[in-house]
Amino acid sequence: MLRVVVESAKGLPKKKVGTPDPITSVIFKDEKKKTKSIDSELNPVWNEVLEFDLKGIPLDSSSYIDVIVKDYETIGKDKFLGSTKISLRDLAAGQVRSLPSKNVPLVNESGQNIGVSFILSVSSYLKNLLNNGPSNNFLPGYNQPRDWLRSSSQLIVILHIAESLIVALKLTRGISGIQSLIISSLWCLEDGGDGGGDEGVETLPDGGQGGSAGVSSPGQSVSLRRRVARAQNRHRLINKPQDFQIRVRIIEARQLSGNNIKPVVKVNVCGQTHRTRIKRGNNPFFDEVLSLYHHRETTYNVYNSYSLRADSLMGEFEVPHLISSTQNSHCVMRKWLLLNDPDDSSSGAKGYLKVSLFVVGTGDEPPAEKRESNDDQDDIESNLLLPAGVTLRWATLSLKVFRAEDVPQMDDAFVQSLKEFFGGDQNKKNLVDPFLEARFAGRKLNTQVIEKNANPEWNQITCFLDRLTGNDAIGTTYLNLSKIASSGESEVGFLPVFGPCYVNLYGSPREFTGLPDPYEDLNYGKGEGVAYRGRILVELSTKLEGKAEKTVDSIHSDDILVKYQRRRKYCLCAVFHSASMIQEPGEPIQFEVSIGNYGNKLDTTCKPLASTTQYSCAVFDGNHYYYLPWADTKPVVVVTSYWEDISHRLDTVNIILYITNRLVILHHHLFSTPELEGHANLTSLDIQMKKLRDSALTTIREGARRMREEAAEIRDTLSDLEEWADKLKMLAEEPQNSMPDVIIWMLRGEKRVAYSRIPAHQVLYSTYSEQACGQHCGKTQTVFLQYPMDKTKGSKVPVQIRVNMWLGLSAHEKKFNSYSEGTFSVFAELYENQAKVFGKYGTTGLVGRHKFSDVTGKLKLKQEYFMPPRGWEWEEDWFIDPEKALLTEADAGHTEFMDEVFQNETRFPGREWKAASEPFTDVNGEKSRNPGEFDCPPGWMWEDEWTVDDNRAVDDQGWEYGVTIPPDDKPRSWVSAEKVYHVHRRRRLVRPRKRTAGAGATMEVSIRQEEQGDPEGWEFSSLIGWKFHRKERSSDTFRRRRWRRKMGPEDRLGASAIFQLEGALVRKGVFYSDTKTEKGSKADTTKMFGANTPTVSCSFDRSYMYHLRVYVYQAQNLTSMDKDSFSDPYAHVSFLHVSKTTEKLRATLNPTWDQTLIFNDIEIHGDPRNVASHPPDVVLEFFDHDQVGKDEMLGRSICTPLVKLNPSMDETPKLLWHPIIQKGQKAGEALVAAELILKDKVLCLSLQSSESDLPLVPPKRAENLYMVPQGIRPVVQLTAVEILAWGLRNMKTYQLASVSSPSLVVECGGQRVESAVIKNMKKSPNFPSSVLFIKVLLPKDEMYTPPIVLKVIDHRPFGRKPVVGQCTITSLEDFRCDPYVITAEGAMATKMSLMVASKPKDVSIIMEETRPLLETQVNSTKTIDWWSKFYASTGDRERCGPYLKKGYDTLKVYDCELEDVQEFKGLTDFCNTFKLQRGKNENGDEDPTVVGEFKGSFKVYPLSDDPGVAPPPRQFRELPDSGPQECLVRIYVVQGIDLQPKDNNGRCDPYIKISLGKNTIEDRDHYLPNTISPVFGRMFEMTCFLPQDKDLKISVYDYDLLSRDEKVGETVIDLENRFLSRYNSYCGLPQTYCISGINQWRDQMKPSQILENLARLKGLSKPRTEDNGTSLTFNGKDYTLDQFGNDLMCHSHLGPPRERLCLHMLRTQGLVPEHVETRTLYSSFQPNLSQGKLQMWVDVFPKSIGVPGPPFDITPRKPKKYFLRAVIWNTTDVILDETSITGEHMSDIYVKGWMPGMEEDKQKTDVHYRSLDGDGNFNWRFVFGFDYLPAEQLCLVSKKEHFWSLDKTEFRIPPKLIVQIWDNDKFSLDDYLGALELDLRNLVAPAKTPEKCSLQMMDGLDIAAPNKQENTKSLFAQQSVRGWWPCYIEQDGKKVLGGKVEMTLEIVSEADIDERPAGKGRDEPNMNPKLDPPKRPETSFFWFTNPCKTMKFIVWRRFKWVFIGLILLILVLLFIAILLYSLPVRTDNNIYRIY
Repeated sequence: MLRVVVESAKGLPKKKVGTPDPITSVIFKDEKKKTKSIDSELNPVWNEVLEFDLKGIPLDSSSYIDVIVKDYETIGKDKFLGSTKISLRDLAAGQVRSLPSKNVPLVNESGQNIGVSFILSVSSYLKNLLNNGPSNNFLPGYNQPRDWLRSSSQLIVILHIAESLIVALKLTRGISGIQSLIISSLWCLEDGGDGGGDEGVETLPDGGQGGSAGVSSPGQSVSLRRRVARAQNRHRLINKPQDFQIRVRIIEARQLSGNNIKPVVKVNVCGQTHRTRIKRGNNPFFDEVLSLYHHRETTYNVYNSYSLRADSLMGEFEVPHLISSTQNSHCVMRKWLLLNDPDDSSSGAKGYLKVSLFVVGTGDEPPAEKRESNDDQDDIESNLLLPAGVTLRWATLSLKVFRAEDVPQMDDAFVQSLKEFFGGDQNKKNLVDPFLEARFAGRKLNTQVIEKNANPEWNQITCFLDRLTGNDAIGTTYLNLSKIASSGESEVGFLPVFGPCYVNLYGSPREFTGLPDPYEDLNYGKGEGVAYRGRILVELSTKLEGKAEKTVDSIHSDDILVKYQRRRKYCLCAVFHSASMIQEPGEPIQFEVSIGNYGNKLDTTCKPLASTTQYSCAVFDGNHYYYLPWADTKPVVVVTSYWEDISHRLDTVNIILYITNRLVILHHHLFSTPELEGHANLTSLDIQMKKLRDSALTTIREGARRMREEAAEIRDTLSDLEEWADKLKMLAEEPQNSMPDVIIWMLRGEKRVAYSRIPAHQVLYSTYSEQACGQHCGKTQTVFLQYPMDKTKGSKVPVQIRVNMWLGLSAHEKKFNSYSEGTFSVFAELYENQAKVFGKYGTTGLVGRHKFSDVTGKLKLKQEYFMPPRGWEWEEDWFIDPEKALLTEADAGHTEFMDEVFQNETRFPGREWKAASEPFTDVNGEKSRNPGEFDCPPGWMWEDEWTVDDNRAVDDQGWEYGVTIPPDDKPRSWVSAEKVYHVHRRRRLVRPRKRTAGAGATMEVSIRQEEQGDPEGWEFSSLIGWKFHRKERSSDTFRRRRWRRKMGPEDRLGASAIFQLEGALVRKGVFYSDTKTEKGSKADTTKMFGANTPTVSCSFDRSYMYHLRVYVYQAQNLTSMDKDSFSDPYAHVSFLHVSKTTEKLRATLNPTWDQTLIFNDIEIHGDPRNVASHPPDVVLEFFDHDQVGKDEMLGRSICTPLVKLNPSMDETPKLLWHPIIQKGQKAGEALVAAELILKDKVLCLSLQSSESDLPLVPPKRAENLYMVPQGIRPVVQLTAVEILAWGLRNMKTYQLASVSSPSLVVECGGQRVESAVIKNMKKSPNFPSSVLFIKVLLPKDEMYTPPIVLKVIDHRPFGRKPVVGQCTITSLEDFRCDPYVITAEGAMATKMSLMVASKPKDVSIIMEETRPLLETQVNSTKTIDWWSKFYASTGDRERCGPYLKKGYDTLKVYDCELEDVQEFKGLTDFCNTFKLQRGKNENGDEDPTVVGEFKGSFKVYPLSDDPGVAPPPRQFRELPDSGPQECLVRIYVVQGIDLQPKDNNGRCDPYIKISLGKNTIEDRDHYLPNTISPVFGRMFEMTCFLPQDKDLKISVYDYDLLSRDEKVGETVIDLENRFLSRYNSYCGLPQTYCISGINQWRDQMKPSQILENLARLKGLSKPRTEDNGTSLTFNGKDYTLDQFGNDLMCHSHLGPPRERLCLHMLRTQGLVPEHVETRTLYSSFQPNLSQGKLQMWVDVFPKSIGVPGPPFDITPRKPKKYFLRAVIWNTTDVILDETSITGEHMSDIYVKGWMPGMEEDKQKTDVHYRSLDGDGNFNWRFVFGFDYLPAEQLCLVSKKEHFWSLDKTEFRIPPKLIVQIWDNDKFSLDDYLGALELDLRNLVAPAKTPEKCSLQMMDGLDIAAPNKQENTKSLFAQQSVRGWWPCYIEQDGKKVLGGKVEMTLEIVSEADIDERPAGKGRDEPNMNPKLDPPKRPETSFFWFTNPCKTMKFIVWRRFKWVFIGLILLILVLLFIAILLYSLPVRTDNNIYRIY
C-alpha cells in the first residue's frame, strides 16, 4: 500500500468573486483519489489519508505522485489552482520509512510558482514493504525477498546486541569534502564484567588489538549456535504481499516522575501515532488496546498532558517489534518497560510501563493473554525490559577512506566542452567527479569531491564547486557488522574492524550514455549489480567510550598502506563448450568475460585482451530453442589482471565450502585453514576471523567424533548436520574479499543482453591444497545467464552455457596445462569486403565499409600492419578460412522446411497483367530465384511440387493486389479483391521438403554434409549486414571472406602460453595516414583501441557420442492457467544443443506422461571422465498449451543425469521429485530421471568392459511415444479406493448461472468414476448414492502415488457439461486403512444413528422460571451462577467464589476452535470438507478461486491379485440418512477478546449478528459501548434444516448511530460436521448428571440411551446395570459408581445413580465434553488476520428426537454499590512552602482526594491556614460512591468520555484512593506539597503514630515484590482502618517526604448505608463517627478576613519589642523636645533677673 496523508495548504490565491473551495486530487499511476472539499478557505486543512493499492508491484526510482489543488464547483468543471509533482525515489529505495513533504510549492499551468505552500506525507504501507523493502543486496547473503524479514529481524537484534549493524558505502557524484569518516553510535555492551574495562580500547588496523576487546563479554550477543537454531525455527513468510497487525495493550504505569502529573501514553509505529486516555497520578491504570498496521520499530512515549500547551515527554521506550516476531508466539506478554530520557541515556529510569505486544501476521493466532491472580503484586525487576539506550556504551566507528579506482565515466562530454569554452580544464580523460558518502545508523557523511579523476585519492581536502548537473550514484556496497565483529560467546570476540581493504562496487553497465540509464537503481544497491564499477580502499576501526571531536578529518599518507596495494598478476582462461536454450536467432552472439575492468571490450583504461569470443549465429535445435554451432572448435577467452594476493582469505573460504558441500571432517592437517604468517597485507580482521573459524571447526570436529560414536540412526543426526552446514556457510562468508567477481556477458551485435556473476574464489587455483581450489576451478560448469533487473524473475532463460574456467596467479600459470583439454590455437583475422556494381564485384560500391576490416566492417585494417604480441611469432602466412558459425541457412537445424517465392505481375490500369521487371521476389520484395533454380540440398528430399498457397487472404487463384505509390516501386499493402486501379499483384509459391532418414541429427553433422560453398572462400549476402550464406545467389549484392594468420609462442609450451596474449595486433597510429588531422586520429585511435585482439580457440581431436534417456513420469500441483480450473501441460526437455517435447495432456494439474524421451547420438567434446564428474543438466520447462495465443510457462525444473561410461553398468536411475520453479517460487513438482550413456566402444573397452550395448528400447504407447521402462517406473499394486460422496455445499455460480444439477467425477491413476446426479441442489445437496468404488493400480511407494482429482460437472441444457469446480488431493496416506480391522474409530456413532431409537417416554424436564441457586449459606452473600462455573474452569479461583468447594461441575475451556482440538480430528471422522477451486481468480492472481465445498471421505486399501480371493468388506456402511433434518440450534456467546477497534477512540461498540440459512438475528439493541473486550453473556435459539443450512455465521458488528454499522469480524461453524461426527459434538457431556441447578442435564437423550446406541453401533452387547444402577457391565468389564464418584462431593442436584454411571462411562469414550471454545474472528478485508476472538459454544438438537433440556443462563454479573468513607483527621510534617511578610515559614494546608476513574468527584477539605509547624487539623470526611465487582476486584466506572458522547463507557479499574496535600494561594495557583496513592485491595498498613510513619512504608508497594505482601491488607475484608500514611513529592528526581496524613478509611456496602449514614465534610448526617470542628491553634486564620487576629498574632507577636522600642523612643524624643523647648525661656528669665 502507498499511503498519502494530505495535511494542509497555505496562501491559496483568491478568486475574483468570493473565496475558493479547495479540493485536492492525488494521482498515482493513472489512479486518482480526491479529498473532501473545504468551503471558502484560503488556508485549508484536510488531514485526510489516501491509500493506493500497489498490487504487489514494488515502487521504483521513477515513481512519483501528482498533487493537484482545484476550486470545487458544484456545477461545471473544477477550476485549477496549482499542482506539484513529488518523486518517490527515496521511499522506493527503502532509505526512509516515510516521505514528509512540508512547504511544497505549487505551480500553475505554466510551471510558475504561485506562492502556495503545501504539506503532505507519503509512506509505504507494509504490504509494499515486504516485497519492495530492502532488495536482494540489502544484506549480503540474503537472496530472496522473504529473507528481508529475517535480515530486518537480525538488524533489530543488532541494535540491542551489536551483532549485525550495517555501514553503507555509496560512491556518488556531487559536492562535499571529507577524508576520515568517524561515526559515533551507541554500542550495546553491558557495563561490568569483561566489558567494563574496555574504556579506550581500540581495534588496531594492522593486526593487533589493544586492551581486552577480544575477550568474551557476557551478554554482549548470542552465540553462533543459537543464531543458527533461531534461523531454523524462524517462521517462514510467503513471498507475497501480506498484512501485519501490531496490537499493543497498555496496562498500567508505575513510579512515573513528576508531581501532580496527567500521564498519557503515545505509541508510534512508522509514522502512525495512537494515544491512550489521559489519566492522573504517578501510578495510572490504563488497560487500553491499540491496534496498528505497520512493520517497523514501536516507540512508547509517556507524556505529561497539558491543556493549554504542548505535552512534555516524561519517558520513552523503543521496541523493535520484530524481536518479538522471532520469539515464540510473536508476542511480549505483560512486560514492564523501563522508561528513560531518549536524549540522555544516563539519566536513569523515569518510570515503568506495563504492556503486552503482539505482532500478528497472516494466519497467526495471538496467544490468549492470561491475567494471573497475583498480577498486581508482580516484581518489576524480574519482569523488566530495558531499552537499548540505558545499558549501551558509546562506541566510535572510524571509517577511513583512502582512495578509489576504476570509477566509470559519469559526465557528458558536452558539459566538458562548455567548461573549455569558458576557460575550464581541457582534460577529457576522466569525465567523473567522484566523492564518497557513508551512512550508518541514520547518519551520513561525505568526502571531498575530486574532479576529473577516475582513480581519486582523498588524502587531501580540496573542494571544487562547479557542479552543472545533479549527483549520480556510481555504486553502492554494504559492510555487514555481523560479519566483521563477534560477540565472544564462542571464546573469540572482537569489536567491528575492517581493512585496510578494497571494497568492490557493482551496478549498471559501465558504458556511459547521455540517455537515462534504465539500470540506475542498481547503482543504489537495489538488486544485483550487473557490472563492476570501481573499488574503494577503506579501513574501519572501533573505539569504545568517548566521542570523536571531529566527524570529518584529514588523514596523512602512511607507508603502511603500501603493502595493502601491492598487486600480482592473475590469469583467467574460460573455454566455452556450448551455448544453448537461446530464445530466438536475432543478431550474431558473442560472449565477453571480464574481471574488474580487465576484459571489458568497451573500456579503454586497460590493455586490449582476448576477452571476447567470435561472433556466431544461432541455429535452430530442431524443436524449440537455438544454439551456437561451435562443433569441435570451442571459443576461448583469456584475461590477465592485477589484484592483491588474498589467497590466505580465499583458500580458507574454499576449504570451508569443501567441508560444507561434503560434510567431511577427517583429519586436522587435511582441512586446517592456512596460516597467516608471511602475508604482507594482513589485517586485524584476518587474525580474528582465523581464530573464530578454527574454534568453530574444532567444535564441529569434536561433535562429529561424538556423533560417530553415539548416533544409532540417521534421523538422529539430521538436525545436527543441518546446524553444522548452516554454521559453516556463515563461516565461509569472507568480508574482506577484494577480488572482483568474474562477469560473463552475452552480446547481440554491440548490445549487452544477459549476464552472470561468478565469485572469483569459485574458479581460483590454489597451491595450498586441493581442497583450497575453487569448486569450479578447471571444471566445466553449467551457467544460466539472466537479464539485468529481470522483472519476470527468470521465467525466460537468455542462454545456458557450459564453460570451463581457471583463475590463478601468473606464477602458477603452468599449472593450467594439467587442467586444459584440447589444442589451443591463436589467430589474427580480418575480413576482405566487396560490393557488386554493374554485375561485377569490387571495392567501389562499399558504403560504410572498408576493403579490409574487422568482422563488423566498421574498423579499417591492413595485413601489413599486424604485429604479433610480445613473446609470440607468426607460424604461417595469411590464408582464407571461412567462418562457418556466421553462415546462416534458413533451414539450419530444421527437419522440415518450406521453400517459398513470390510471383509478381504488373499492368497499366485497365490493361492485361504481365510479368513484372523482377518476376520473383521474397516476402519483402527483394529479388529472388526462379522456382526452377531451387535445388534440393544434400540430405533433403522434396515432399511435393511447387504449389500456390491459397490458404491466405487471397482470391481463388492465390493472387493479392496492391497499388504502388511513388516513390515506392512496390505496394505497401495488399488486398484479396481485384479493382480496376490495381497495378500490381503477387502470389506465394511454396514447396515442402524434409530431411532424409540418413542425415545426421545434429547441426554439426549436417554442416559437414552440406556443400562447402564458394571455392574462393567468399560468403554472400543480399544486403550489408549479418546474414551471409555460402552459395552465391542472383539477388546477392555483397560478399566477404575471412583471412587468418596463425601465431605461436616463441619460448613456451603448453596451453599456458595463451596468458601472454596482451595488447592489440595492429600498431597504433598506422591506421589512418590520409586526410586525417592529428586530433581526429587520436580520437579514432582511441575508438579502435582493443578492437583487433587475437582470437583464441580450443580444438578437440575427437568427440564422443552419447545416448540420453529422460524419463518423465508425472508432475503434480501445477498452476492452473485456464479458467476451467486446469491446464493443458506439456514439457520441453533440453540437453545441450538438443531438445524434445512431451505429449500435450488435456485439462489436468497432475499430469502423468509416463514417457521416455530418447536422444540418440549426442556429440560431446572432452574427456568422458570429466563429463561423468560434472555432467550437463537436463532442463525441463513446463508450459500450458493454449489454442489461441502464446503458451504460458508453468515453471522450470533441473535434473542431473546419471552418467554411464559403460552401458552395461548395473545402475538404474531412480525417479525423484524435482521442484518446479516459477518466478522464484515453487510451482509444483516433477517426477523425472535421466541417464546419459557413452556409446563409444573403444573407450568402453579401455574401461575394461566387454559389453557396450544400449539398454532395451522401452515399450511404445503410441507412435514415437515410449513409456518409462520397468525397473525405473514405480512398482504398482491393485488397490481399492472407496469414495464417500456425501454432497456438495456452497456452490458458486458458473457463467452467471447457478449450479443446479451437479455430479462428481473422481479420477485416480487413470481410472474414472462418476456419481449420480443431484436432481435439485436447493432441496437436497447430497448425492443420491453416496458410495463410489474404483479399482486402480497404484504405486506401492507412497512417494510415487498419484493424486485423487475431483471434478464437479454441472448438467445443463443442450448437453452442456462444464467443469464448475475441481480439487486435487495429493496425499493418500491419511486415507489408507486395513479393511479387515474395524476399530472404534471406524464406527459412525452419530446423532443421526440415535434417531432410529424409539423416543424416550420417561424424560420429564421442567424448565425453571428463575435461575436456581445451588446453596445459600446464612453468613454468605455470594451467589453461585454459571459465571462461577466458567471462572472455576479457567482457574480463576478468586472470581468463582465457593463454587469449587461445593464440588460442582467444571467445563473445558478450549483456547481454539473445537475443530482444531487434536483429539477430535477436526470433527471430520465421518466426512472431510474439500475446497473446490476454479482456475484463476478475477484479479488475474495465480491463486485459484474457491467456488464450493465437497463433503466426503476416502478409504484406500490393497486388493489381492488373485481373483479367487474374496474381496475385503466395504468400509462405508451403516450410513445415516442423507435427507434434510430440522434442528434446534442454541448459540451461547460468552465474551469477546481483543476485538479490532473500529472507532477513532481505539474502541468499538460491538453487538452480535447471527445468520443461519435464511434466518438472521441482529442483537443491535444490546450493543456494548466503547469496549474491545465485551462480555456479551447472550444465548440465541434458531431453527434450521441440515444440510442445507449447515453454515452458522456469527458476526460481530460495530454499532454506529449515523453511518452504516461496520463488521468487526465473523466466524463460521459447520453444523453438519458437528451433527455427523461420532465425537458427540452436537452437545458436550457434563461431568455429572444433574436434574436441577445450573448444571441441569440439557441433552435430549439420557446417558443410558446414548450409551446403549453407542454399544450397538460398535457391535457390543447392551450395557447391563445392577444394584439399583450402582454397577454397570460394558464391553465385558464391570464398573461401579464408586470407581468414578469417590472424589466427587454429593449434593442435592444429582440424578439417579444409573444415569450418573452411564455418563461416567460415556466420558471415557473420547467424546466432546461440556466446553467453551475460543473462535477467531476474520474479516473479508483482511481474510487472514485475526480481528479478535469470541468465546462461545453451540448445541444442536434434532427436533425429531424430542425436546431438549433448559438452556443455561449466562447473563453477565452485575456490580455492587459500595461507598468509601475517608476521614481526614490531621496532617503533620507538611512542607512549609511559603514565607510570610514577617519572614515566618508557613503553609495554608488543605487535603484533596479522589478515586481514579471518578475524577469529577474530587473532594477537598477546608483550609488550615498558617500552619507554622506543618501540622493541620481537619476532621473532614470524604465520601466516594463506586460500583465494585467483588469477584474481579475491580471498580466498574461508567461515564461519558466527552460531553458529545452518546453512550457511557465502562472502565474496569482497580479501586484506589489518591490523597494530595496542597498549599492554598488566593492570588496564584495552589502549590502541590505531596501525594499518597493507596490500593484498597492491597492496603499498606498505616503507622499508629506519626513518628513511625515514613516513606519506607511505601517501598513495598512501589515494586510490588511478593515478599512485601505481609504488610498489606484488603480494605474490603478489614472494613475499616485508621492510622498515619506518608505523602511524597519529587525533588531533583528523588522522592522526599512531603507530609503525613492521619486518616480513617471505611468501606460501606449499599445495604448498610441507611443503617450507618454519614455526610460529606462535617455536613449532616454528621455521624459514624461524628466530626467535631477541628481545634486549630489561634494562629490559624486567614489574614484578609481577620484583621484583629492579624495584628495580634502576626504584627504584635513579631514586632512587639519594636513597637515598645518605638514608643519609648517617641517618649524620649518628646521629652527631649519639650526639654529643649522649655530650656531657653528659663535662661532668659534668669538673665532678666540679673539685670
